[in-house]
Amino acid sequence: MSAINFRFANSFRNFSSRSFYSKKTIFSLVSAVSATTGAAYTYERYFNSTNGDNGGGKFIPGKKYAAAFLAAIPDKNKDYQEVYNAIAQKLVDQDDYDDGSYGPVLVRLAWHQSGTFRKHPSGPKGCPYSENAGGSFGGTMRYEYEGSNPANNGLDVARKFLEEFKQKYPYISYGDLYTLGGVVSVQELGGPKIPWRAGRKDLTEKDQAPNGRLPDGAKGADHIRELFGPHAMGFNDQEITALIGAHCLGRCHVKNSGFDGPWTFSPTFFTNDFYKLLMDGDWHIREWNGSRQFEDDATKSLMMLPADMAIKTDPKFAKYARKYADDQDLFFKDFTAAFVKLLELGIEFPKNSKTFNFKTLDEQEQ
Repeated sequence: MSAINFRFANSFRNFSSRSFYSKKTIFSLVSAVSATTGAAYTYERYFNSTNGDNGGGKFIPGKKYAAAFLAAIPDKNKDYQEVYNAIAQKLVDQDDYDDGSYGPVLVRLAWHQSGTFRKHPSGPKGCPYSENAGGSFGGTMRYEYEGSNPANNGLDVARKFLEEFKQKYPYISYGDLYTLGGVVSVQELGGPKIPWRAGRKDLTEKDQAPNGRLPDGAKGADHIRELFGPHAMGFNDQEITALIGAHCLGRCHVKNSGFDGPWTFSPTFFTNDFYKLLMDGDWHIREWNGSRQFEDDATKSLMMLPADMAIKTDPKFAKYARKYADDQDLFFKDFTAAFVKLLELGIEFPKNSKTFNFKTLDEQEQ
């Protein structure tokens, strides 16, 4: 686990596997604004940030764009580190949510807002995108239809947490705010640095992504690949395995998903413990009056979803999970790349768009 100083850790009132369990004990426990058009255009490659003529963020037909949405160029006078700091400070000050932190639910919000993107949602042959491509660009989870999607149960908590920053910093779009909240949380909870770009634009209710695009935790490897894979979001097996490592954070709630419990002993610290516990632990189906899930043999206090167990049992996923269990630095590196890709799905950023590398609160005190 990356170093987190005592002041910060204490402010979250976390329980950490490092604090309550020795390594020996743990080892024993686990042995488009109509942003698109119907005009056909060529899908060249997924990330192509070479075109600076973004027309103020509007889609320009006839160009060979590899994206559904064109980002605006942020005002250079706007201080996004200030927005980062404000969100991070609220995480410290407001610790009345699960296990003492709103961080995990903010990561889930960023993930779910971004994970609705589809490369071919309903476009005609030869046109890889149409309306309702989804993704983080339009911040459309703030609307009733998408916000009330059963897969998004409980995320109203995260949206309400962030709303004050939309009012305080009106220049930030909802798509930028929701993704930035996830970046803040990963970094402040001890995870890797996540490069981030601004320029998403608020879209309308008619631009909401249809329900059914987010992963179902009750399903297995085929479902995971169908929703994440090359013909949907565009992720390969390695990227999928890295992304699911975000389950090191937070817990499930019966009222939201039908599942119950945390994945790790330290659900407010970003570590590779999810993989260690998944790969090295023994698990059995929990006997209870609820959705099918797994619990650890050793303590019966942790849970894994059927989708998590698919990462362990599918050979192609498992080889990466094993690497991440053995090497946290590798996990951090691969998670960073996959998470940035997730947050930017379908978005074309101008070639002169600034990449922000935010300093954590602790780094700014040094």
